[in-house]
Amino acid sequence: MKTSLAVQTKQQLITELQSIGLRLEQPNIGASSRRGGAGPSDHKAVTIDGVTVMVPVHTNTAWNSSFKADIPDQAGVSKLLKGIIPIAEISFPKAPKFYDLKTEDGIPYSHIATLHSADVLATTVLQTCVRYESKKQSCKFCSIGQSLSAGRTIPYKTPSQLAEVASAAVRLDGVKHMILTTGTPATDDRGAKILCESVAAIKAAVDLPVQVQCEPPEDLNWFNRMKDVGVDSIGLHLEAVTQEVREKVMPGKAQVSLDKYFEAFEAAVAVFGRGQVNTYILAGLGDSKEAILSMSEQLIDIGVYPFVVPFVPITGTPLEDHPAPTPDFMRSILEPLGGMLKRAKMTSEDIKAGCGKCGACSSLSTYEVEHA
Repeated sequence: MKTSLAVQTKQQLITELQSIGLRLEQPNIGASSRRGGAGPSDHKAVTIDGVTVMVPVHTNTAWNSSFKADIPDQAGVSKLLKGIIPIAEISFPKAPKFYDLKTEDGIPYSHIATLHSADVLATTVLQTCVRYESKKQSCKFCSIGQSLSAGRTIPYKTPSQLAEVASAAVRLDGVKHMILTTGTPATDDRGAKILCESVAAIKAAVDLPVQVQCEPPEDLNWFNRMKDVGVDSIGLHLEAVTQEVREKVMPGKAQVSLDKYFEAFEAAVAVFGRGQVNTYILAGLGDSKEAILSMSEQLIDIGVYPFVVPFVPITGTPLEDHPAPTPDFMRSILEPLGGMLKRAKMTSEDIKAGCGKCGACSSLSTYEVEHA
């Protein structure tokens, strides 16, 4: 009989894997891994003791990782080795059935939306960004254009295409919620308009909780319009928390001030409720643990869930050689943060849809459980 890992053992293992990465003896095992795109990128979904997480497999760090997955047995189970010592059994979610389908005009469903983790559908509605082509403006960690240039996606996913794929993913693969992010267009709504159009079509076709993600729109009434078309939660992503680091790694986005973000956070919480507004924070870009925890405390106080994930240096970006955060650094943030979220009664399990609910790109949710 298989023995479950202790909570702290599983927590430590996931934290280490997401910082260090994983080598694969059989690279094509399970669902295809993702290279480039809007993220999570250069990752593969891995199931550890019943929990599916995203683990880097295509990064420089992963290629030199002390962790290796051996060739799976007939049941699809692989031994996870650290060095030469087997430490756990892992498996890999299979490719979803909806990947076998195409639209009437021949576009593969996998070019319209992809499976994240084991049961989350995700898409980048606009696969372009107003800042991406400018070295002076682009976020140095971003690879949104890579999957487009490689022919693995299309520039714009129409509302009808998204509704078609979402319906199939729910019907064939039991998808539980959906995430719609977007590159930022050169409009004041920052992509809110196309997100509203997309969600309206999806909700008319299938009963599926949806999170949208964009930069703060100039007109904050867009949050009400999002709610009206059925958006369940929203992500307004800071990525970095201090202005110094923001200007260094995301010079264009840093021009949107932290004050503007907090104005948007408060307006969004008023519409969607506590915990249904999330922000992605990439630990390892240069912000100290103290800065990240201080920002997280401010966010929690106003009802925003800070989803802190380890930075993954993606091949082909200006930060491809930037070191990933160490497991110790991640634990120094996630352990106190898990306690803060638990005390605030604002944990991942209560989020209706989105990155925080999925939780696969961080071990944060396991630290919430530790404080239960």
